[in-house]
Amino acid sequence: MEHRLTCKVYYEDTDALGVVYHANYLKYLERARSEYVGLFGKSIREWNAAGYYIVVYAMNIRFKRGAQLGDILDVVSTFTLQSAYRGLFRQRVERDGEVYVEADVELACLDPQRNLREFPAEFRQ
Repeated sequence: MEHRLTCKVYYEDTDALGVVYHANYLKYLERARSEYVGLFGKSIREWNAAGYYIVVYAMNIRFKRGAQLGDILDVVSTFTLQSAYRGLFRQRVERDGEVYVEADVELACLDPQRNLREFPAEFRQ
């Protein structure tokens, strides 16, 4: 399933040239993942309260173009389980259909003691 989150580029997101500072794309990607996880029936906060901690294990980002102050961006996300313990988000940040950033984000599911645990059944459907 594909999910879209729309974000506006604010002054605080940019560098002196009015271009999105590269690290701020991580925030857009994280917001989109948080919203996507909510599609599995609980918010991140509720999953945490239930003893599921979904954390970033690895990330590969490709910067293709710089978004600018005032741009309206869409963060497009898909998710697949790679194993019972690891999942993969494929994400892209785009404007009017043009891809600005692509990211592959590997996640792991942990218990409160920070040990691997299987993703909840809702993620496996």
